[in-house]
Amino acid sequence: MIRNLFLLVWFMSSLIGMTACSSKNDYSDLEVFIGGSGDGLQGQVDSLPEVKPYQYFTYQAFDIASPFVPRKNDQAQSMISGIQPDLNRYKEVLESYPLESLSMVGSLQQNNVIFALIKSPDGTLHRVKIGNHLGQNFGRINHISESEVKLLEIVQDGVNDWTERISALMLKD
Repeated sequence: MIRNLFLLVWFMSSLIGMTACSSKNDYSDLEVFIGGSGDGLQGQVDSLPEVKPYQYFTYQAFDIASPFVPRKNDQAQSMISGIQPDLNRYKEVLESYPLESLSMVGSLQQNNVIFALIKSPDGTLHRVKIGNHLGQNFGRINHISESEVKLLEIVQDGVNDWTERISALMLKD
């Protein structure tokens, strides 16, 4: 009897399952939605921009000297130029400071000799004249006016070469 009852339950559930699957699918509401989804839209798509032709570029830096090779590697060449600092000379006090840290605060004249007043970073005033040295690049004063001190520095250019450059200290207000 239990077996018959089990077969009956199985038959009924199969029958219900088949009737559920056999019902006709009704997609009419979905078709109405899709048909009306484009209503009220207006406008147009912009055309694609014009494609510019590629412009070729020829790399011509092969003729430039390499930055990784020393330009002048001869020690003899620096001897030819004759520019070298005097490393045996007694250093003055203001040569221990970078030129950027020094400032000109005034000038004075005494017996036709013009002196410049230079303030060091520690706040000390120094009186200098033409021929004195300033800064850490072997700078030698070659002109003093009321508003500036011009000096000629010897800086290292390359491995063993030295070159001269002109620098100036302007009067600070």
